[in-house]
Amino acid sequence: MYQKILVPIDGSAPSTRGLDEAIGVAKLTKGTLRLLHVLDDLVFATGFEAGITYTNDILPSLQRAAERIVADGCARVAAAGVTADSLVAECFGRRASDVIVEQAKTWNADLIVIGSHGRRGVSRALLGSDAEQVARAAPVPVLLVRAAPETPVRT
Repeated sequence: MYQKILVPIDGSAPSTRGLDEAIGVAKLTKGTLRLLHVLDDLVFATGFEAGITYTNDILPSLQRAAERIVADGCARVAAAGVTADSLVAECFGRRASDVIVEQAKTWNADLIVIGSHGRRGVSRALLGSDAEQVARAAPVPVLLVRAAPETPVRT
């Protein structure tokens, strides 16, 4: 049960909570994790930068950040004594959720564990939810891990 666990990570707090939950599941099942970072290289493209600027500056910077995210994730997993590998995949104009589902199929994952911001209402409608799309389209069970509730500021 749940021997191959796919964990999409992006360096955010919800992503880290999802990773921690996946580590716990992997310990229980003696499973292996695959950390997946989806590099959405069009997120920062405005259309006003020169092609050479995008190719020489923006894209390499995004790739370095992606490698740091997966390296930090792998270090967290290794510290917990769980086996993992990692993959950075590019969207090429597709939704991150499509890439995650595709990787779950390609790797024959048994489970996807994904952190979610838990947005509701207008913010969810405007920003969309890759986690929700993964849950709808995934060929395997999906464990959605919500972000920790924010502590209200007392005045």
